[in-house]
Amino acid sequence: MATFLYKLGRLAFRRRHFVALIWVALLTLAGVGAASAPAAGSTSFSIPGTEAQKAFDLLEQRFPGASADGATGRMVFKAPEGEKMTDAANKATVAKTVKELGDGSEVVSVTDPFTTNAVSKDGTVAYASVRYDAPAMELKDATRDALEKAADEARATGLTVDVGGDALQAAAEPGAVGEVIGLAIAAVVLVMTLGSLVAAGLPLLTAIIGVGIGVSTITTLAKALDLGDTTSTLALMIGLAVGIDYALFIVSRYRAELAEGRDREEAAGRATGTAGSAVVFAGLTVVIALAGLAVVNVPMLTKMGLAAAGTVVIAVLIALTMIPALLGYAGRKVRPAGEKRRKTTGTALAKPNLGTRWASFVIRRPAAMLLLGVVGLGTIALPVSQLELGLPDDGSQPTSTTQRRAYDLLSEGFGPGFNGPLMIVVDAKDSDDPKAAATTVTDGIKGLEDVVTVTPATFNKAGDTATITVVPDSKPSSTRTEDLVHAIRDQGSDVKSDTGADVLVTGTTAMNIDFSQKLSDALIPYLGLVVGLAFLLLIVVFRSILVPLKAALGFLLSVLAALGAVVAVFQWGWLGGVLGVEETGPIMSMMPIFMVGVVFGLAMDYEVFLVTRMREAYVHGESASQAIVTGFKHSARVVAAAAVIMMAVFGGFISSSESMIKMIGFGLAIAVFFDAFIVRMAIVPAVLALLGRRAWWLPKWLDRALPNVDVEGEGLRTQAEKDADPDEDRELVRV
Repeated sequence: MATFLYKLGRLAFRRRHFVALIWVALLTLAGVGAASAPAAGSTSFSIPGTEAQKAFDLLEQRFPGASADGATGRMVFKAPEGEKMTDAANKATVAKTVKELGDGSEVVSVTDPFTTNAVSKDGTVAYASVRYDAPAMELKDATRDALEKAADEARATGLTVDVGGDALQAAAEPGAVGEVIGLAIAAVVLVMTLGSLVAAGLPLLTAIIGVGIGVSTITTLAKALDLGDTTSTLALMIGLAVGIDYALFIVSRYRAELAEGRDREEAAGRATGTAGSAVVFAGLTVVIALAGLAVVNVPMLTKMGLAAAGTVVIAVLIALTMIPALLGYAGRKVRPAGEKRRKTTGTALAKPNLGTRWASFVIRRPAAMLLLGVVGLGTIALPVSQLELGLPDDGSQPTSTTQRRAYDLLSEGFGPGFNGPLMIVVDAKDSDDPKAAATTVTDGIKGLEDVVTVTPATFNKAGDTATITVVPDSKPSSTRTEDLVHAIRDQGSDVKSDTGADVLVTGTTAMNIDFSQKLSDALIPYLGLVVGLAFLLLIVVFRSILVPLKAALGFLLSVLAALGAVVAVFQWGWLGGVLGVEETGPIMSMMPIFMVGVVFGLAMDYEVFLVTRMREAYVHGESASQAIVTGFKHSARVVAAAAVIMMAVFGGFISSSESMIKMIGFGLAIAVFFDAFIVRMAIVPAVLALLGRRAWWLPKWLDRALPNVDVEGEGLRTQAEKDADPDEDRELVRV
């Protein structure tokens, strides 16, 4: 591996014009494709294998033209103090608004609250439901404008009017200002680490090119592959972070090779052969973790994972080829490591750096550092025991939004459960008496706890399928509502045996419950697959059993602590004001499995970069404890800088208005902090110090069976010795 990448790095250095031209051409091609691609439109959210999805698909089949996947809107009216919605003037306003809404080009139906009994018992609140023939993300701007205009006109009469539902949903904008700040912080850290504006600019330039190619490709394929906005946001987030880090490691190693006295082409080759090998395997662990999201069998997650994995592959390829090419262009503007200090002092001082001093401190008291790190992260992870999962709805929106105000008005007028009605689908195709079967279902649900309203069954034209709407007494994210869903499903098995009819529960609330359950069920298999594959990969890289095992256990600490912090901030509200969290609530269902995938990949990045340098020193003859110090001497500063850069990039997304993006940005940023600065910088050297030579033990039979990938670059040293001229020294003293 090291020898191949060494040759690739030298080739890219020599053929820099060709390499740069290829990447610029790819960026241009992707940009043109994105600019000319059709609009992505909506993304279908499906959960194969769940009851809610099965019911939804049945509705599409048995109720054609009903636009089951169409957008919905709820316009909620509240009468002024001392008035009722049934007063003549208020009633006239509602009638006018309903008529205006019905004139829209994409509107399928509009309900009149006074004919559908959608007025609260005290008469102060009423609502009109609007159904559209297009999904929320495909609605025309004119349609959304008409909905908002109708609300404004009704509001002008003195009524309180707000709009809920997904009809006003638009493409989420990432925190653009936060991203710029994140990149600015990354630039400052790069300049401080590399000591040169040119050297600092190379990782930023290549990361932006890589992300540009990746995100543009996603945009080009969005319509054909049904990719959503979150897909490109995740690719941008991950691509920027790893792109900067991978380039940073190779540039840093290049400067170290220059400091050893090698010429620029040789230094570029050796940097690509050694640090580049670590980049390849670090990238592989990230790709495995992201692509592994496919095992969850949720199409949206699969597409997000594969798109982000593709962007990581581009980041790796750019680091291995474009960085050596740009180093060729940079010439002597990228100085050797320590050159500035040598110019100042006139000598190359071997003064221990901060990494050396820190490693020496840890290996003198490894047990105490290990205990402190594990107890500290374990304490931060404690809130995970109170983790509540769910999907964001209008109730989790900031109170400044009309969706949240509409949610609160409905809760006030009709009860919290009205915001998440359940839809019961009765498939009576195999029943002798479909109407009797539907009546049995209705009567059974009325007898359950936490039920406020059960509407009469509505049959399709064929008369073989009915829908029943059930309004719970509890809010959609409540555990009582979840219990009700399970109770209806349990009751449905008895109906099946008695009448031959299938009873299915669907609706947004049921879909959220099924989604959370599916993700919970998939977490352990996913964890086993990802950690298992990466464990095998790291055995090949480190030629050790205990080092990969320690890496995996350290990751578990990081991700649990990060999830604990997410619960504390987004569920409990700690520091919510500082981070702009306006509304607390359940943690997004996909957060645990998503963080397991992404954080594992990123955690293994730091493990590979830090420990391969220790492995390199150990293979080249240093003692186990001295190898730890050497690894920190050469890698700790760069790993710390890479972690700060990743935190800055991820932290930039905390400013997003989209709660999902905000939560992901915070979770990944805090996870990187825990993993890089506590696990890899404290726990890892402490464990390695306690293990000593045993850390690098590998059974002889396994050592013979494993391929030799030579991440530490031993093959480069052997090649250099072979290429050396045995008469070189004699030539120098000849007179």
